[in-house]
Amino acid sequence: MKKIIAWTFIGYILYALAMTFYIWIASDTSIPSELAGTMADPATFLNEEELLLVDEYAKIRNTLYFLTLPTEWIFYFILLLLGGARAIQRWAERITKYKWIQAGIYLFWLTLFLTFVHFPFSYIRYQLSVKYNITVQPFSGWMRDQLVGFWEGILVMWIVVCVLYILIRKFQKWWWVISWLLFIPFIFLMMYIQPVVIDPLYNDFTELKDKELEEKILGLAAESDIPAEKVFEVNMSEKTNSINAYVTGVGGNARIVLWDTLLTKLNEDEILYIMAHEMGHYVMNHIVVGISGYILFSFFGFYFVMRVAKWSIRRFGERFHIQHLNQLASLPLLLLLVSLLLFVASPITNAVSRHQEHAADVYAIKLTKNPAPAIGAFQEITKSGLSEVNPPALIKFLRYTHPPMVDRISYLENYLEETDKHLD
Repeated sequence: MKKIIAWTFIGYILYALAMTFYIWIASDTSIPSELAGTMADPATFLNEEELLLVDEYAKIRNTLYFLTLPTEWIFYFILLLLGGARAIQRWAERITKYKWIQAGIYLFWLTLFLTFVHFPFSYIRYQLSVKYNITVQPFSGWMRDQLVGFWEGILVMWIVVCVLYILIRKFQKWWWVISWLLFIPFIFLMMYIQPVVIDPLYNDFTELKDKELEEKILGLAAESDIPAEKVFEVNMSEKTNSINAYVTGVGGNARIVLWDTLLTKLNEDEILYIMAHEMGHYVMNHIVVGISGYILFSFFGFYFVMRVAKWSIRRFGERFHIQHLNQLASLPLLLLLVSLLLFVASPITNAVSRHQEHAADVYAIKLTKNPAPAIGAFQEITKSGLSEVNPPALIKFLRYTHPPMVDRISYLENYLEETDKHLD
């Protein structure tokens, strides 16, 4: 056991050194030579100090991401190996005979321990964001969001874990199928309540105050046959200097939301392009496609977790102090497998997301018929968030749900040039 733990940490150190070397020395973030001097070249819209800040911030942030990535897996593995998973179960069983309360106690301690593991990295990311003037949120506000997220996560997972283990105990062979069937309405429920229950826990949402701008945004929505009646703004200026907008929710709770920082840093045409981009997601049914794909993926995911979990208990159950899958002590094993599966699938889901984002860019150009403001908007997004214009290949592969700015801006510039040629 000591050797396994020792080699686990040695492996982590070697991995950390390899990733640090790749990010700081081996990777190439320079733009293609043919794009030098174009609007996609950060040297044309960032000064020398901003260029240095973008490079530093991206490298530090990417390093932190990869250092943090395996810590959750290592935590679950060590917890199982040392018998901690079983010990927490026994402690919960001594407190109460009620299974649903045992699940709550187990989740509290498991989440608390994992939070302690992640907190140093989360705090460093927060301080880094403050140092580079991305985050303006005071530490007290940041800690409040951490606490809200802690309890929100426990509450949601409590419901999930209680239902899951009831099914595992009652339907040993087909629990994964029934769980998947129940997972489908659960996804829609969470997406439905997200805008009206969960999001307001972190920020204040109001109707867009600029009614003239709202009228123009709703005009674009009408052109796209989107039955929108309101546009919402969120007070993100209390937390960040970066800018964003998004579509959230399903059915009657679907919302188009923009950050209030967007209103102060972009001009009207740039804002209209960003909102047209979000409308593109709605018109092309990206939310529906995303949910459908997630449901299909989750079917195979449940099957994979079931098969590997059963094999792991047969093969390593004695070492993990687990006899059956229906024990609460198996929860870290299930969470470990889910986390690993999501990571392995992330390159595919990221690629699909990047494709959808590009399609929304194209839709927004056709809707607004004015690509020039889009270029200005993307340049300002880069500047305000110190975004990396051309990330290393591995970073893009594993992290980017949007096309890199070099691709988005160069596409828009080419589109603008083609439009000018046709006009001539």
